Amino acid sequence: MGRYGPFPTAAGDGGGCLPLPIVAAEGALAVVDGAIAIAAFVQLARIHRHNQLQGWTRQKIFHLMIGLSNIVFLLYFVSTIIATCQRWICWVHGCGFVLMASPQILLLASFLLLLSFWVDLCHQTNDEDEEDVRSHREALLDRTKIKPGIHPVNIRRRCCPGIQLGSRQKFVILVLVLSFVVMFAFAILIWVGRGENPIDSSLLKRVYLDVFAVVVLVLGGALACYGALLFSKMSKVRSETVSTEKWKVASLAAVSLICFSSSAILALVTNVPVLLYWYSTDADIIYNAVILFVYYFIGSSVPSGFVLWIMRDLPHRQVVERPTESRVVTLFRERSSTTQDPQWRTAVTSSNKALKSSPI
Repeated sequence: MGRYGPFPTAAGDGGGCLPLPIVAAEGALAVVDGAIAIAAFVQLARIHRHNQLQGWTRQKIFHLMIGLSNIVFLLYFVSTIIATCQRWICWVHGCGFVLMASPQILLLASFLLLLSFWVDLCHQTNDEDEEDVRSHREALLDRTKIKPGIHPVNIRRRCCPGIQLGSRQKFVILVLVLSFVVMFAFAILIWVGRGENPIDSSLLKRVYLDVFAVVVLVLGGALACYGALLFSKMSKVRSETVSTEKWKVASLAAVSLICFSSSAILALVTNVPVLLYWYSTDADIIYNAVILFVYYFIGSSVPSGFVLWIMRDLPHRQVVERPTESRVVTLFRERSSTTQDPQWRTAVTSSNKALKSSPI
Protein backbone atom coordinates (compact mmCIF):
# COMPACT_ATOMS: atom_id res chain seq x y z
CA MET A 1 0.00 0.00 0.00
CA GLY A 2 1.29 3.41 -0.87
CA ARG A 3 0.85 6.43 1.29
CA TYR A 4 -0.40 9.91 0.66
CA GLY A 5 0.55 13.13 2.38
CA PRO A 6 0.94 16.82 1.64
CA PHE A 7 4.70 16.39 1.21
CA PRO A 8 7.03 13.37 0.89
CA THR A 9 8.75 12.42 4.12
CA ALA A 10 10.29 9.06 3.33
CA ALA A 11 13.84 8.44 4.45
CA GLY A 12 16.48 9.55 2.00
CA ASP A 13 14.17 11.82 0.03
CA GLY A 14 16.29 14.89 0.62
CA GLY A 15 14.48 16.31 3.66
CA GLY A 16 11.03 16.57 2.09
CA CYS A 17 11.97 17.17 -1.55
CA LEU A 18 10.69 14.97 -4.34
CA PRO A 19 12.69 11.79 -5.11
CA LEU A 20 15.32 12.10 -7.80
CA PRO A 21 13.45 10.06 -10.47
CA ILE A 22 10.37 12.28 -10.15
CA VAL A 23 12.52 15.42 -10.19
CA ALA A 24 14.20 14.12 -13.35
CA ALA A 25 10.82 13.48 -14.99
CA GLU A 26 9.54 16.92 -14.03
CA GLY A 27 12.75 18.57 -15.20
CA ALA A 28 12.65 16.79 -18.56
CA LEU A 29 9.05 17.82 -19.09
CA ALA A 30 9.92 21.41 -18.17
CA VAL A 31 12.69 21.46 -20.78
CA VAL A 32 10.47 19.97 -23.48
CA ASP A 33 7.56 22.32 -22.81
CA GLY A 34 9.89 25.30 -22.56
CA ALA A 35 11.34 24.47 -25.97
CA ILE A 36 7.84 24.12 -27.45
CA ALA A 37 6.78 27.47 -25.96
CA ILE A 38 9.86 29.21 -27.35
CA ALA A 39 9.27 27.68 -30.77
CA ALA A 40 5.62 28.76 -30.72
CA PHE A 41 6.35 32.39 -29.82
CA VAL A 42 9.30 32.66 -32.22
CA GLN A 43 7.18 31.31 -35.05
CA LEU A 44 4.35 33.65 -34.07
CA ALA A 45 6.74 36.61 -34.32
CA ARG A 46 8.02 35.38 -37.71
CA ILE A 47 4.47 35.05 -39.03
CA HIS A 48 3.59 38.55 -37.86
CA ARG A 49 6.73 40.11 -39.34
CA HIS A 50 6.23 38.22 -42.59
CA ASN A 51 3.01 40.07 -43.21
CA GLN A 52 1.91 42.70 -40.73
CA LEU A 53 -1.26 43.42 -42.74
CA GLN A 54 -2.81 40.21 -41.51
CA GLY A 55 -4.85 40.15 -38.34
CA TRP A 56 -5.39 37.25 -35.97
CA THR A 57 -5.57 34.30 -38.31
CA ARG A 58 -6.10 30.73 -37.15
CA GLN A 59 -2.38 30.10 -37.48
CA LYS A 60 -1.54 32.95 -35.11
CA ILE A 61 -4.22 31.97 -32.61
CA PHE A 62 -3.00 28.38 -32.44
CA HIS A 63 0.61 29.49 -31.93
CA LEU A 64 -0.42 31.89 -29.16
CA MET A 65 -2.56 29.37 -27.28
CA ILE A 66 -0.03 26.56 -27.56
CA GLY A 67 2.75 28.90 -26.45
CA LEU A 68 0.77 30.05 -23.42
CA SER A 69 -0.19 26.48 -22.54
CA ASN A 70 3.38 25.24 -22.57
CA ILE A 71 4.66 28.26 -20.67
CA VAL A 72 2.24 27.49 -17.85
CA PHE A 73 3.22 23.81 -17.99
CA LEU A 74 6.84 24.90 -17.58
CA LEU A 75 5.93 27.04 -14.55
CA TYR A 76 3.97 24.14 -13.06
CA PHE A 77 6.79 21.60 -13.32
CA VAL A 78 9.42 23.99 -11.95
CA SER A 79 7.11 25.21 -9.18
CA THR A 80 6.26 21.64 -8.18
CA ILE A 81 9.91 20.87 -7.47
CA ILE A 82 10.50 24.13 -5.58
CA ALA A 83 7.20 24.11 -3.69
CA THR A 84 7.75 20.57 -2.43
CA CYS A 85 11.22 21.31 -1.09
CA GLN A 86 10.11 24.63 0.41
CA ARG A 87 6.91 23.05 1.78
CA TRP A 88 4.50 25.63 0.43
CA ILE A 89 1.23 24.90 2.22
CA CYS A 90 -0.76 26.72 -0.47
CA TRP A 91 0.67 24.46 -3.16
CA VAL A 92 -1.10 21.27 -2.09
CA HIS A 93 -4.27 23.09 -1.03
CA GLY A 94 -5.28 24.75 -4.27
CA CYS A 95 -2.42 26.72 -5.86
CA GLY A 96 -0.76 23.68 -7.40
CA PHE A 97 -4.11 22.45 -8.67
CA VAL A 98 -4.79 25.75 -10.45
CA LEU A 99 -1.36 25.80 -12.08
CA MET A 100 -1.79 22.17 -13.15
CA ALA A 101 -5.28 22.56 -14.61
CA SER A 102 -4.83 25.91 -16.40
CA PRO A 103 -2.49 24.75 -19.22
CA GLN A 104 -4.63 21.65 -19.75
CA ILE A 105 -7.68 23.85 -20.29
CA LEU A 106 -5.78 26.08 -22.74
CA LEU A 107 -4.62 23.05 -24.71
CA LEU A 108 -8.13 21.62 -24.70
CA ALA A 109 -9.51 24.92 -26.02
CA SER A 110 -6.91 24.97 -28.80
CA PHE A 111 -7.99 21.60 -30.16
CA LEU A 112 -11.67 22.40 -29.59
CA LEU A 113 -11.12 25.44 -31.79
CA LEU A 114 -9.52 23.22 -34.43
CA LEU A 115 -12.49 20.86 -34.19
CA SER A 116 -14.92 23.76 -34.64
CA PHE A 117 -13.24 24.76 -37.90
CA TRP A 118 -13.35 21.18 -39.14
CA VAL A 119 -17.04 20.91 -38.27
CA ASP A 120 -17.73 24.12 -40.20
CA LEU A 121 -15.95 22.74 -43.25
CA CYS A 122 -17.75 19.41 -43.09
CA HIS A 123 -21.24 20.90 -42.74
CA GLN A 124 -21.16 23.57 -45.41
CA THR A 125 -24.31 23.67 -47.56
CA ASN A 126 -24.81 24.28 -51.26
CA ASP A 127 -26.47 27.60 -50.42
CA GLU A 128 -23.22 28.79 -48.85
CA ASP A 129 -21.35 27.84 -52.01
CA GLU A 130 -23.80 29.79 -54.18
CA GLU A 131 -23.41 32.79 -51.88
CA ASP A 132 -19.65 32.56 -52.24
CA VAL A 133 -19.99 32.62 -56.06
CA ARG A 134 -22.18 35.71 -55.96
CA SER A 135 -19.79 37.42 -53.54
CA HIS A 136 -16.87 36.57 -55.80
CA ARG A 137 -18.59 38.08 -58.85
CA GLU A 138 -19.55 41.22 -56.94
CA ALA A 139 -15.95 41.61 -55.85
CA LEU A 140 -14.78 41.37 -59.47
CA LEU A 141 -17.31 43.87 -60.79
CA ASP A 142 -16.97 46.43 -58.01
CA ARG A 143 -13.22 46.49 -57.39
CA THR A 144 -12.96 50.21 -58.20
CA LYS A 145 -15.89 51.19 -56.01
CA ILE A 146 -14.27 50.23 -52.70
CA LYS A 147 -10.87 50.56 -51.16
CA PRO A 148 -8.55 47.61 -51.72
CA GLY A 149 -8.39 45.12 -48.87
CA ILE A 150 -11.51 46.41 -47.08
CA HIS A 151 -14.15 44.27 -48.80
CA PRO A 152 -15.68 41.88 -46.25
CA VAL A 153 -15.27 38.91 -48.58
CA ASN A 154 -11.59 39.69 -49.12
CA ILE A 155 -11.05 40.04 -45.39
CA ARG A 156 -12.79 36.77 -44.58
CA ARG A 157 -11.41 34.66 -47.41
CA ARG A 158 -7.92 36.04 -47.96
CA CYS A 159 -6.62 38.22 -45.15
CA CYS A 160 -8.02 37.13 -41.79
CA PRO A 161 -10.01 33.91 -42.09
CA GLY A 162 -9.79 33.27 -38.35
CA ILE A 163 -10.99 36.67 -37.15
CA GLN A 164 -14.61 36.05 -38.13
CA LEU A 165 -16.10 34.04 -35.28
CA GLY A 166 -18.91 31.67 -36.12
CA SER A 167 -21.36 30.14 -33.68
CA ARG A 168 -19.11 27.15 -33.06
CA GLN A 169 -16.08 29.34 -32.33
CA LYS A 170 -18.16 31.37 -29.88
CA PHE A 171 -19.18 28.09 -28.26
CA VAL A 172 -15.49 27.22 -27.81
CA ILE A 173 -14.92 30.55 -26.07
CA LEU A 174 -17.88 29.84 -23.80
CA VAL A 175 -16.48 26.39 -22.98
CA LEU A 176 -13.10 27.96 -22.19
CA VAL A 177 -14.64 30.46 -19.78
CA LEU A 178 -16.84 27.86 -18.09
CA SER A 179 -13.88 25.49 -17.73
CA PHE A 180 -11.90 28.11 -15.84
CA VAL A 181 -14.94 28.89 -13.67
CA VAL A 182 -15.35 25.20 -12.77
CA MET A 183 -11.62 24.83 -12.18
CA PHE A 184 -11.52 27.78 -9.75
CA ALA A 185 -14.62 26.43 -7.99
CA PHE A 186 -12.84 23.11 -7.44
CA ALA A 187 -9.73 24.98 -6.25
CA ILE A 188 -11.79 26.86 -3.66
CA LEU A 189 -13.35 23.62 -2.43
CA ILE A 190 -9.92 22.00 -2.23
CA TRP A 191 -8.68 24.95 -0.19
CA VAL A 192 -11.68 24.72 2.14
CA GLY A 193 -11.12 20.96 2.46
CA ARG A 194 -7.77 21.49 4.18
CA GLY A 195 -9.56 22.12 7.48
CA GLU A 196 -11.70 19.94 9.71
CA ASN A 197 -14.72 19.38 7.49
CA PRO A 198 -16.30 16.59 5.42
CA ILE A 199 -14.70 17.85 2.18
CA ASP A 200 -12.07 15.44 0.85
CA SER A 201 -9.54 17.44 -1.20
CA SER A 202 -7.97 14.30 -2.71
CA LEU A 203 -11.37 13.03 -3.85
CA LEU A 204 -12.18 16.40 -5.44
CA LYS A 205 -8.95 16.33 -7.43
CA ARG A 206 -9.68 12.78 -8.55
CA VAL A 207 -13.23 13.67 -9.66
CA TYR A 208 -12.02 16.69 -11.60
CA LEU A 209 -9.26 14.75 -13.35
CA ASP A 210 -11.59 11.87 -14.24
CA VAL A 211 -14.17 14.21 -15.76
CA PHE A 212 -11.46 16.08 -17.65
CA ALA A 213 -10.04 12.77 -18.92
CA VAL A 214 -13.46 11.78 -20.29
CA VAL A 215 -13.74 15.15 -22.08
CA VAL A 216 -10.28 14.69 -23.60
CA LEU A 217 -11.20 11.16 -24.70
CA VAL A 218 -14.34 12.43 -26.44
CA LEU A 219 -12.35 15.25 -28.06
CA GLY A 220 -9.84 12.79 -29.48
CA GLY A 221 -12.63 10.68 -30.96
CA ALA A 222 -14.37 13.73 -32.42
CA LEU A 223 -11.17 14.98 -34.05
CA ALA A 224 -10.60 11.52 -35.55
CA CYS A 225 -14.16 11.30 -36.92
CA TYR A 226 -14.30 14.77 -38.43
CA GLY A 227 -10.71 14.46 -39.64
CA ALA A 228 -11.66 11.31 -41.56
CA LEU A 229 -14.80 12.97 -42.95
CA LEU A 230 -12.88 16.06 -44.01
CA PHE A 231 -10.17 13.90 -45.57
CA SER A 232 -12.84 12.10 -47.59
CA LYS A 233 -14.34 15.38 -48.82
CA MET A 234 -10.96 16.87 -49.72
CA SER A 235 -10.01 13.73 -51.64
CA LYS A 236 -12.70 14.57 -54.19
CA VAL A 237 -11.07 17.93 -55.01
CA ARG A 238 -8.34 17.86 -57.65
CA SER A 239 -5.79 20.36 -56.41
CA GLU A 240 -2.15 20.11 -55.41
CA THR A 241 -2.74 22.40 -52.44
CA VAL A 242 -5.75 20.44 -51.24
CA SER A 243 -3.83 17.20 -51.68
CA THR A 244 -1.16 18.47 -49.30
CA GLU A 245 -3.68 19.81 -46.81
CA LYS A 246 -5.69 16.60 -46.66
CA TRP A 247 -2.66 14.62 -45.49
CA LYS A 248 -2.03 17.24 -42.83
CA VAL A 249 -5.61 16.76 -41.68
CA ALA A 250 -5.25 12.98 -41.65
CA SER A 251 -1.99 13.01 -39.70
CA LEU A 252 -3.25 15.57 -37.19
CA ALA A 253 -6.44 13.57 -36.63
CA ALA A 254 -4.44 10.37 -36.09
CA VAL A 255 -2.01 12.00 -33.66
CA SER A 256 -4.87 13.61 -31.73
CA LEU A 257 -6.71 10.31 -31.40
CA ILE A 258 -3.65 8.36 -30.26
CA CYS A 259 -2.32 10.98 -27.85
CA PHE A 260 -5.58 12.11 -26.27
CA SER A 261 -7.04 8.63 -25.89
CA SER A 262 -3.79 7.28 -24.43
CA SER A 263 -3.42 10.09 -21.88
CA ALA A 264 -7.11 9.96 -20.95
CA ILE A 265 -7.07 6.20 -20.39
CA LEU A 266 -3.87 6.54 -18.40
CA ALA A 267 -5.48 9.16 -16.17
CA LEU A 268 -8.59 7.02 -15.65
CA VAL A 269 -6.76 3.82 -14.67
CA THR A 270 -4.02 5.45 -12.57
CA ASN A 271 -3.73 8.32 -10.11
CA VAL A 272 -1.92 10.60 -12.58
CA PRO A 273 -1.13 13.33 -11.76
CA VAL A 274 -2.43 12.96 -8.20
CA LEU A 275 0.01 10.06 -7.66
CA LEU A 276 2.91 12.52 -7.31
CA TYR A 277 3.21 11.86 -3.57
CA TRP A 278 2.08 8.21 -3.60
CA TYR A 279 5.05 5.92 -2.99
CA SER A 280 6.51 3.66 -0.34
CA THR A 281 9.30 1.82 -2.18
CA ASP A 282 11.91 2.63 -4.82
CA ALA A 283 9.86 0.67 -7.34
CA ASP A 284 6.85 2.92 -6.68
CA ILE A 285 9.01 6.00 -7.17
CA ILE A 286 10.29 4.82 -10.56
CA TYR A 287 6.81 3.70 -11.62
CA ASN A 288 5.30 7.08 -10.70
CA ALA A 289 8.06 8.97 -12.50
CA VAL A 290 7.57 6.98 -15.70
CA ILE A 291 3.77 7.28 -15.63
CA LEU A 292 3.99 11.00 -14.89
CA PHE A 293 6.37 11.62 -17.79
CA VAL A 294 4.35 9.53 -20.26
CA TYR A 295 1.07 11.20 -19.25
CA TYR A 296 2.25 14.76 -19.84
CA PHE A 297 4.53 14.02 -22.78
CA ILE A 298 1.91 12.12 -24.79
CA GLY A 299 -1.05 14.17 -23.62
CA SER A 300 0.34 17.68 -24.16
CA SER A 301 3.90 17.87 -25.51
CA VAL A 302 3.43 15.63 -28.56
CA PRO A 303 0.14 17.21 -29.76
CA SER A 304 1.49 20.73 -29.21
CA GLY A 305 4.73 20.04 -31.04
CA PHE A 306 2.96 18.29 -33.91
CA VAL A 307 0.59 21.20 -34.45
CA LEU A 308 3.54 23.59 -34.59
CA TRP A 309 5.25 21.34 -37.12
CA ILE A 310 2.11 21.16 -39.26
CA MET A 311 1.78 24.96 -39.19
CA ARG A 312 5.46 25.67 -39.77
CA ASP A 313 4.96 27.17 -43.26
CA LEU A 314 4.71 30.95 -43.46
CA PRO A 315 1.48 32.31 -44.96
CA HIS A 316 1.42 34.04 -48.31
CA ARG A 317 2.48 37.66 -48.09
CA GLN A 318 -0.50 40.00 -48.34
CA VAL A 319 -0.02 42.65 -51.03
CA VAL A 320 -2.08 45.83 -51.19
CA GLU A 321 -3.53 46.05 -54.68
CA ARG A 322 -3.65 49.37 -56.47
CA PRO A 323 -7.02 50.58 -57.77
CA THR A 324 -7.59 49.41 -61.32
CA GLU A 325 -8.78 51.67 -64.11
CA SER A 326 -12.42 51.76 -65.13
CA ARG A 327 -11.67 50.18 -68.51
CA VAL A 328 -10.80 46.95 -66.73
CA VAL A 329 -14.27 46.92 -65.23
CA THR A 330 -15.73 47.46 -68.68
CA LEU A 331 -13.98 44.35 -69.91
CA PHE A 332 -15.60 42.32 -67.18
CA ARG A 333 -19.00 43.73 -67.93
CA GLU A 334 -18.69 43.08 -71.64
CA ARG A 335 -18.03 39.41 -70.89
CA SER A 336 -21.07 39.06 -68.64
CA SER A 337 -22.31 36.18 -70.76
CA THR A 338 -19.08 34.31 -70.02
CA THR A 339 -19.42 34.79 -66.30
CA GLN A 340 -22.86 33.25 -66.49
CA ASP A 341 -21.46 30.11 -68.12
CA PRO A 342 -21.97 27.07 -65.88
CA GLN A 343 -18.37 26.00 -66.34
CA TRP A 344 -17.17 29.36 -65.03
CA ARG A 345 -19.47 29.07 -62.05
CA THR A 346 -18.23 25.56 -61.35
CA ALA A 347 -14.62 26.71 -61.50
CA VAL A 348 -15.27 29.56 -59.08
CA THR A 349 -17.16 27.27 -56.72
CA SER A 350 -14.33 24.74 -56.78
CA SER A 351 -11.84 27.52 -56.11
CA ASN A 352 -13.82 28.71 -53.11
CA LYS A 353 -14.11 25.19 -51.82
CA ALA A 354 -10.37 24.76 -52.13
CA LEU A 355 -9.81 27.96 -50.15
CA LYS A 356 -12.24 26.89 -47.46
CA SER A 357 -10.80 23.38 -47.40
CA SER A 358 -7.55 24.56 -45.85
CA PRO A 359 -8.25 23.82 -42.20
CA ILE A 360 -4.64 24.04 -40.94
